[in-house]
Amino acid sequence: MAGVTWWKFYFRLFPGAIRSPQVIEFLTHLLRHLPGRLLIVWDGLHSHRSRLVWEFVRQQRGRLWLEFLPAYAPELNPVEYLWAHWKQHELPNFCPDNYRELSQHARRALRRMRRRPTLVCAFWEQAELFPL
Repeated sequence: MAGVTWWKFYFRLFPGAIRSPQVIEFLTHLLRHLPGRLLIVWDGLHSHRSRLVWEFVRQQRGRLWLEFLPAYAPELNPVEYLWAHWKQHELPNFCPDNYRELSQHARRALRRMRRRPTLVCAFWEQAELFPL
């Protein structure tokens, strides 16, 4: 799971499918690291619309503002470009023996990417090629 600001991105890797508890954990991570109100732009993941997540958002008393992308519009989501770059440029030909090895390698690659603000800006530029 990842969130992209203009110059940086935040991520968490989870084994298996992303469910409501993982969404809440990630939102808590963002709230801890980013001051002020946060605009969260989400795709159609079922967990994003769960009762548990909405209750968590309400408990933040306006600190989180949610907007949803149109259905079937991954090209509008800068996070999709982040994951595409990660898979195509950081993980090709890597064959881990287990989840732990994959996780370690993936985290190192994501941290390297995060130190490149021009790369992060490019994710936004790609998404802007397809305005709403």
